[in-house]
Amino acid sequence: MGTAAKPAAESRASASARWVQLVLGIVGMVAIANLQYGWTLFVNPIDSRFHWGKAAIQVAFTVFVLAETWLVPFEGYLVDRFGPRWLVAAGGILVGLAWSVNANASSLLTLYAGSLIGGVGAGIVYGTSVGNALKWFPEHRGLAAGLTAAAFGAGSALTIVPIANVINTRGYETAFIYFGLAQGLVVVLCALLLRAPQTGDVPDVTTPKVQQSVGDFTPLEMLKAPVFWLLYAMMTMLAMGGLMATAQLGPIAADYKVAQVPVSLLGITMAALPFALSLDRILNGLTRPFFGWVSDHIGRENTMLIAFGLEGVGILLLITFAHIPSLFVVFSGLVFFAWGEIYSLFPAVCGDLFGRKFATANYGLLYTAKGTASLLVPLGNVLRAATGSWMPIFVAAIALDWIGALLAFFVLKPLRIGWVSAHAGVSPRAVGPTATPIRH
Repeated sequence: MGTAAKPAAESRASASARWVQLVLGIVGMVAIANLQYGWTLFVNPIDSRFHWGKAAIQVAFTVFVLAETWLVPFEGYLVDRFGPRWLVAAGGILVGLAWSVNANASSLLTLYAGSLIGGVGAGIVYGTSVGNALKWFPEHRGLAAGLTAAAFGAGSALTIVPIANVINTRGYETAFIYFGLAQGLVVVLCALLLRAPQTGDVPDVTTPKVQQSVGDFTPLEMLKAPVFWLLYAMMTMLAMGGLMATAQLGPIAADYKVAQVPVSLLGITMAALPFALSLDRILNGLTRPFFGWVSDHIGRENTMLIAFGLEGVGILLLITFAHIPSLFVVFSGLVFFAWGEIYSLFPAVCGDLFGRKFATANYGLLYTAKGTASLLVPLGNVLRAATGSWMPIFVAAIALDWIGALLAFFVLKPLRIGWVSAHAGVSPRAVGPTATPIRH
């Protein structure tokens, strides 16, 4: 009786521990969300004081994004090797320090330094939170990664209004210090409870709908796999297409003269542009766990085909009906809903292919596709300037979405099946004619 009860108790404890770890990652992501999504509130106040010019100030945001993406593979390697606790605690300290530096910045160079520090800290928290979700929930990777990524996409909704109020009443410097210290403290407290799964903590589950490799592949081994480079190209394409379309919402609303036209939907009346931006932020968060959950049940590539295809349709509808204020709001929301899921689907399929032991570093390498895409997004402005029309930007975005959908179904799917089949029950350290079966 006692012997039978013990495994059941241990199983319940492991299940509880898994959800605690997921919640800790989500809370940490909410704490760092305003580093990216709240930045826009500070641009005008900083420019009003120093008159550096908005373009020069926005370079700080570019520095943040590049540091937040391109350093994640190295940070993920350290997390996979030494565990998440102290790395994430260091990330929390850097996050608090970054906004303190911004508060006292009296030169552009100092502002850029603060953004660099913040990008490093945010990258540690982001990469570790997603990586930990992949490790703790191998049978629900899409949902776990989606919930975690949603916290970063929508978490800033909790702090946007308070930050704006503090800026308006006490100045942007006070907002930087108060919220910087608060978010850094939250991350550090979460970090103290974080840990990687141990033997017996996580079920060894492989479902017919979502096949997974049984081995764990190091980052170097992953880089030798053609399927990784297909994933990288696809994520870059989808991130670039979505960013090109969504980054132009403000200018498009102004050109079509709908930005300040009141729109009434769901019992709410707002000007079209702020209504669209508010709705887009909500849907950009909801889509990540939704499509992640869907992919756990119908497969990653099938979900990609649906989501990427839907995004292309959404962009086509947006550019066709942008002159109608209510449809501008609705279809911009559809575009965001069909785009944000890349931050749940790609980490999930990366974990499926290359295992959970090195999941943080492996997804960190794939996540740099976001940085690559951000460097290519200005091509949209080049197209707009050269043609005098928004249409080439949207045609390019639609093409990237639909090409990505077709690649997912007709190229990625057979490649993934072949990869999993080739390494089923075989150690990745011994692939070949003399491969040794893994002992479970």
